[in-house]
Amino acid sequence: MSVATRPQLSHLRALESEAIHVMREVAAEFERPVLLFSGGKDSIVLLRLAEKAFRPAPFPFPLMHVDTEHNFPEVIEYRDRRVAELGERLIVASVQDSIDKAEHGFDAAFGGARRDEERARAKERVFSFRDDFGQWDPKNQRPELWNLYNGRIHKGEHVRVFPLSNWTELDVWEYIDQEQLEVPSIYYAHEREVFERDGMLYAWREGTELIDGEKIFKETVRYRTVGDMSCTGGVRSLAGTLEEVVLEIAATRITERGETRADDRVSEAAMEDRKKAGYF
Repeated sequence: MSVATRPQLSHLRALESEAIHVMREVAAEFERPVLLFSGGKDSIVLLRLAEKAFRPAPFPFPLMHVDTEHNFPEVIEYRDRRVAELGERLIVASVQDSIDKAEHGFDAAFGGARRDEERARAKERVFSFRDDFGQWDPKNQRPELWNLYNGRIHKGEHVRVFPLSNWTELDVWEYIDQEQLEVPSIYYAHEREVFERDGMLYAWREGTELIDGEKIFKETVRYRTVGDMSCTGGVRSLAGTLEEVVLEIAATRITERGETRADDRVSEAAMEDRKKAGYF
């Protein structure tokens, strides 16, 4: 007598299935969710997962970008074009706390954070609860046994939801390659004017103030993460295709935030301190 065997999902398909489950849970449990879309690689993956979770219907939530006005132009161009292709609604907020203002009233916000990014991220649950001031208490988070998520909140509180929590940077790039997703051009090697500060290469643009001894020069770089131009460094690279980027990431031993984000170098607890104060 033959015994039926359960089909095994590939590593990426298992991560995809888990993330889609989280998105559908949020859509079912919360009244006013929103998906944060910056045009970065992680939020690009979130958009594809949302398509798989809810298409052919429209998304049961709008998209939002918290615009710091220090964005890479290539990313903003991609953001607007991708949203237009999807036919979804985009809210552009000017400051971080706009997420929680009464004018929007969102009770859940999807973000693309992953646990491999930084030690404070590793402490965070998939459903990350914030109080009515937007603050995060790492000692007051709920258990998430057997992929069961408790979304009950009091008035004024909200939840930040991270469907990619169990993904790594390599997983993200392999998924982008597998799905053949378009990403902004700054993720690939290109020549641009930069200056070096504290061992990091920053993009130079009109109005940037240089410190004594700093010089502007041309370098072939790419970006591993999309953030403010003022605090996001590029890495020297010749990776000009998806396949080359995947190979480069597979070989690296430095996290993307550790290599490219100046705001995480303030102290060993910089990220955790900011998250306790309300940072996403």
